[in-house]
Order: sequence, then structure tokens, then C-alpha cells
Amino acid sequence: MSEPVRPSTVLPAVRTPFTVTTEDGCVLIGEVAAPLSNPTATLLMLHPNPTGGGMMDSHIYKKAANRLPTMAGITTVRFNTRGTTSEAGTSTGTYGDGISERFDVQAMERYVLDELKLENVWVVGWSFGTEIALKHVSDPRIKGLILLSPPMMKASKSDLERWAADARPVIALIPEFDDYLTPVEAPFKFRELTQIKLINVDGAKHLWVGEPAVHRVLTEIVNIVAPSRLPLPTEL
Repeated sequence: MSEPVRPSTVLPAVRTPFTVTTEDGCVLIGEVAAPLSNPTATLLMLHPNPTGGGMMDSHIYKKAANRLPTMAGITTVRFNTRGTTSEAGTSTGTYGDGISERFDVQAMERYVLDELKLENVWVVGWSFGTEIALKHVSDPRIKGLILLSPPMMKASKSDLERWAADARPVIALIPEFDDYLTPVEAPFKFRELTQIKLINVDGAKHLWVGEPAVHRVLTEIVNIVAPSRLPLPTEL
């Protein structure tokens, strides 16, 4: 008898903890969750602001790591930015308000692409993670950006112009009831980033609470990076 996918559902994957040292000497902790077979894509995941409790285990990211390797063949790479704590431990260093996190992003790009040699790599940012993605992702081998609930409080006009000139895809999920950036405001805030695709999500909030919201976010991500693996199951 099948059972519904629940918040606590954990599906098989190869789960490997890691540490990465940044150029300025911070030691970042994280986990790779890889599919047992038939890999399709990789997500490098940049978490919400640690000053508000954001970390590598923020619920959308934890559920992505628990489900997507099996459901969609996707490898998830989650980590704590400098000074951030999760159940796995604390990355060294001090929160840098999105500035010194440049070293974290660059170190993780090198780790995923050069050391792990993963392919079809996309960066997913959520809230604060969208800001550091827009500001600091730079490796040309990254396929594009997926932005969840972007606040657009730290990313600058020049950051958007850089991505517009780059022309790689940028997709943003904008909750109807977001606390920081609503669907009405988003086209204006992203006006310099001409190739952006804005996906407005009715009824959603900044934190994507509830299983329907989680399913919607994961479905949109898979539709971008591994569409052949849709639809995602709601029962197992």
C-alpha cells in the first residue's frame, strides 16, 4: 500500500559530509546527497540568512536533499556559510552580511566543479541565498540561477547588469504574500535582468511552509534542471 510523501520522508541516496576551506581560511561544513543511479543534475544550494535562522537544513533544502536524489536523480550540495550552525555543526568565521560570503561561494563552486567534477550544475538561492548568488556566482560552468523568494535588498543594479550581459538563465519564484518582494514589485526590481523568468506562486509565503508549497518549489526546480523526471510523486 502506498503512503503519502510526508515532511519526514527520507529516500535512499549516498550522503557524504564534507568540509571546504575558503581562500580567507574559513572552514565550511556541508553534505552531498547523490542519487544511487541515473544522475541528471546538481544543485548547489545557498541558504537563507543565518541571522534569521537560515542554514543548510532550512526545510526546503533538507527536503530537497531527502527526496530529489531518488525522485529526480538530482545531486544536492548543501553547506553552512561562514559562522552558520546546523545539526551537522558550525562553519568557522563570522557572518559577513553577504560581502565576505563571496569567498564561500567561490570555494563551493571550485569544490563542486573541480573536485567533485559534477555536471549540469545549477545554483539555487533562497532569500539571503539569492542575494549572494546574484552577487558572487561567477564560474561560467554554472548553468544558471534559481531564486526562491528573492528579497532584492543586497543585490545591486550592477549585479543584475552582469547577469544580463552573461545571458545565462535566471528563474525566480515569487510568492504572492512574500514579506519582502511581491509579484507586483518583482518586474521593476529585476528590470535590468532582461532574461529573467518570473514565476508568481499564488497563495505562497516567503518561507514556503506546508507540504503543498514544498511540492510546488521542488516541482519548479525539477522542471528547470531535469524535466524528464516529472511529475514528482506525492505517494510512495
